[in-house]
Amino acid sequence: MDGGSLGHKIRQAIWRVDTSPSQLPDALLPSEKALEDMIVAAPPMLSDEWMLIGRQESTGYGGRIDLLAIAPDAALILIELKRDRTPREVVAQALDYASWVEGLDAVEIGAIYQRFAPGGNLADDFKARFGQPLDEESLNADHQIVVVSAALDDSSERIVRYLNERGIAINVLCFQVFQDASGLLLSRAWLLDPVRAQAGVVAGVKGASEPWNGEFYASFGHGPSRSWQEAIEYGFISGGGGPWYSKTLQLLRPDDRVWVRAPGSGYVGVGRVRGEAQRASEFMIETPTGPKPALELLTQGSYHRADADDPEQSEYFVPVAWLETRPLNMAITEIGLFGNQNTVCKPVTPKWRHTVDRLEELMPGYARPRTAGVAGIDLETAPDVLAKAGGA
Repeated sequence: MDGGSLGHKIRQAIWRVDTSPSQLPDALLPSEKALEDMIVAAPPMLSDEWMLIGRQESTGYGGRIDLLAIAPDAALILIELKRDRTPREVVAQALDYASWVEGLDAVEIGAIYQRFAPGGNLADDFKARFGQPLDEESLNADHQIVVVSAALDDSSERIVRYLNERGIAINVLCFQVFQDASGLLLSRAWLLDPVRAQAGVVAGVKGASEPWNGEFYASFGHGPSRSWQEAIEYGFISGGGGPWYSKTLQLLRPDDRVWVRAPGSGYVGVGRVRGEAQRASEFMIETPTGPKPALELLTQGSYHRADADDPEQSEYFVPVAWLETRPLNMAITEIGLFGNQNTVCKPVTPKWRHTVDRLEELMPGYARPRTAGVAGIDLETAPDVLAKAGGA
């Protein structure tokens, strides 16, 4: 849930359903450790998009991180638990811990996971959990801070929103505890949408960023779930199987330019978005005989058909007018090109600038639109007008 002030405005009440409804009274958990134990036993209490990899790790700065998790894009999530009202000093503490998390390398992260899950292997367990290999280059290229608290004061909320607006991925999960005859019940509400909070920040190179160039990166997971050949033929990109994989498609708007990479292959296309994201059950594809439902026309992937009626798990499609595409066996892959496992993101790293420049060299069929000195006319869409005006 995304709202105004979690501490004062986003408050929930639970009522017992009966002929004479009664409201359940608020309660408190006995300790932060009780909450931590519950999350470790049932991680979806926090997020079913993350995998826990560490607990009570010493930062070397005299503090301990309550929990550490990893996201499907190999970003790390630092989780600080506070049972009672959260003062703004807790946010400062979390930022201090984040400076330690940022410096962790693959070996150190692997050792943290070994302590959390003795006998486990991070790479193997990551692939089993998320269905894709762990890209060591992407591991901890980005991180997010999550403060879990019973309430949030106005000052802390302002700080959290301020930091997010300036590219620091920090969020608050506010929980409430209620008492009934059977025991304690717990509910939760996010200050900011957790998927958008993570996807909106891509560090790429630690500490290095630059203004976003206005172009998007997309990861297209070709395989049993979807077919790149069909995406070329019918003009779309898609993602599904959970909000992490589908929700970032909502970042795209008509006329946005998007570069597409197939994990394990390389860059395979660039196109212009023609519409907003739609659920698989609603997405129509134009054919010579008229529009047809995508799930009736597409045959080379599952596209999560079994979950078509589930808004969380469903495949989502974005229509794209391709400027250039290439088959998987001709994908562009080089050391130094940008890569990320988010379905869609807005990269702000120097590596992205280099990647776009390099892709323009290697995709000769793609011409970047240029703005002429006549009323800002786009040469790609209006060459005749420019010719009349004396343009190139």
